[in-house]
Amino acid sequence: MQQTEYYILFPNVDNGLKLSQLLRSAKIQAIIAPTPREASKCCGISVLINQEDDLPAVKDCIAQNDIEIISIFELTKKRDPKRDKFC
Repeated sequence: MQQTEYYILFPNVDNGLKLSQLLRSAKIQAIIAPTPREASKCCGISVLINQEDDLPAVKDCIAQNDIEIISIFELTKKRDPKRDKFC
């Protein structure tokens, strides 16, 4: 089973926290998460969006509030149904 996740990458922590707060106010589900190594080698935070349907609203929020982002990184993860099963 595969799941696509969308990570919004920022040049600094302040922009990530600001966007997270704005999305929460707009009732858009978003999670502050570590930046995946596939997306960037530097350490930092990103905002994780799980629903592709939310991306247009997220992009509008970014544009309307002049939030500086580096990119939106799409990551397809393969979920292993046997992971964490020990029996």
